[in-house]
Amino acid sequence: MAGHSHWKQIKHHKGAADIKRGILFSKLLAAVSAAAKIESNPDFNPRLRTTIEKARAASVPQENIERAISKATSGEVVTEEAVFEAYGPGGTALLIEAITDSVNRTVAEIKLILRDHNGKWAEPGSVTWAFEPRTEENTPMWAAKFPLEISEEDNKKLQELIPLLEEQQDVQRVYTNARPI
Repeated sequence: MAGHSHWKQIKHHKGAADIKRGILFSKLLAAVSAAAKIESNPDFNPRLRTTIEKARAASVPQENIERAISKATSGEVVTEEAVFEAYGPGGTALLIEAITDSVNRTVAEIKLILRDHNGKWAEPGSVTWAFEPRTEENTPMWAAKFPLEISEEDNKKLQELIPLLEEQQDVQRVYTNARPI
């Protein structure tokens, strides 16, 4: 029977897993590079130490981690950390953290995802009021000050939008103030 080869099935499963792992590795290494810009010694940089531990937990090779740190300290790779603001389905506030080498490209890609999934781009400062910064395990995070209750339908749309944003290569995390009814 054509198309029922055992190897072909393995190839497709392995290929999909490799793509997911590659995206995860690139996000973790971008976080390592961003943290290493300040101080390249993890003994003196708790943020770098935490990101290295996360990378090791995800089985990122030590050689790749060291290469990311050396590129960040030598200035070879020019990456920027950025926080983008948007509104999602039901008027929910979204904070999108990204580490990118091209802010214009990342903005265009995020705007496209938002447009296709009932979201809207927001001007800087129009969403951050709904969040407060926190630090957990030496990692800066955002917590909703005023959780917004949304309908089940809007929650379903939001649950489709967030993974699409997180799959974008430069996006590290997406925070929302939504609380389902």
